[in-house]
Amino acid sequence: MLTINKLIEQGQGLAAPLLKRAASIELDWDVRQKSRAESTDSQGRSLGIFLPRGTVLRGGDVLVAQDGTLVRVLAAAQNVLKITHCPQHGTPFDLIRAAYHLGNRHVPIELKPDHLKIEPDHVLADMLRAMHLTVTEVCEAFEPENGAYATGGHFGGHRHAHDHPDQPGHVHGPGCNHAH
Repeated sequence: MLTINKLIEQGQGLAAPLLKRAASIELDWDVRQKSRAESTDSQGRSLGIFLPRGTVLRGGDVLVAQDGTLVRVLAAAQNVLKITHCPQHGTPFDLIRAAYHLGNRHVPIELKPDHLKIEPDHVLADMLRAMHLTVTEVCEAFEPENGAYATGGHFGGHRHAHDHPDQPGHVHGPGCNHAH
């Protein structure tokens, strides 16, 4: 069994050829939230994952085994509810209302410009349908937001130079010249 105890968020700093050759594991959201797990990679090797408590894995992260082996994390397809606005009875603004109500219930939610995704829950599905939203069950990867209080380098933990007093400030706008 390969023992994994290091995470490189989104494979930052790793060369593309290394990532291309690396084995992968597909994990659903439930497993990616756990700091301890067992899995089998794409090369059939047994993995024991032992990461610091509170670590959440995201699709695109890279795990490092004690022997230096790299393993790419892929978000596995799983059953989720896909929420869209009803073109006959609503507007895209209805998705904002839905995100507000789901957030008040501390529901893990994936936000996209044209839809939301949550884990299956018939009570929430009924509430959303009552708000004239379209709710369909699909099998897709699930990458919910970390939330405003999350730490880390991606998703909820977006950082800028203005977060560090020893670095110059940062302004968004035309000519920003970097990706977000």
